[in-house]
Amino acid sequence: MFHPEQYEGSKEQKYDLAIRQLQALLEGESDVIANLSNVSALLNQFLDRINWVGFYVYRGEELVLGPFQGLPACVRIPLHRGVCGKAASQRVTVRVGNVHEFPGHIACDAASQSEIVIPIIINDELFGVLDIDSPELDRFDEVDQLYLEKLVKQLIQHL
Repeated sequence: MFHPEQYEGSKEQKYDLAIRQLQALLEGESDVIANLSNVSALLNQFLDRINWVGFYVYRGEELVLGPFQGLPACVRIPLHRGVCGKAASQRVTVRVGNVHEFPGHIACDAASQSEIVIPIIINDELFGVLDIDSPELDRFDEVDQLYLEKLVKQLIQHL
């Protein structure tokens, strides 16, 4: 399995390697829970300086906690609430450098300082979101966003 600290390369090269690992993990598997679980575990291993990574799945009018790595989390998030709700309702990636400055931020883990949320859209329908938190301010940049969006595109093929 991929250990980013053992790989000498650019951030982009490390993400490319993680995406290849993802493809190998998902190949031939169609179970949604298994795939979401493996992706959250892969990202938890791959990404440094994070304290939570996982999925919220859209159910009716809210997001419901799915497979994740980290401390216990909020189970239900209404659409239009918090970073996850904004990403889901607007169907755009939301990157927040300081969650304490985000109106309506839902603090599931007091250690979280920054966050990125990527919506998962399948056939024009909201499936859910990939949510990643960090205990550092401004942890996520444009490179993280670009490659995490690529990763989600790969994942969608197996949901």
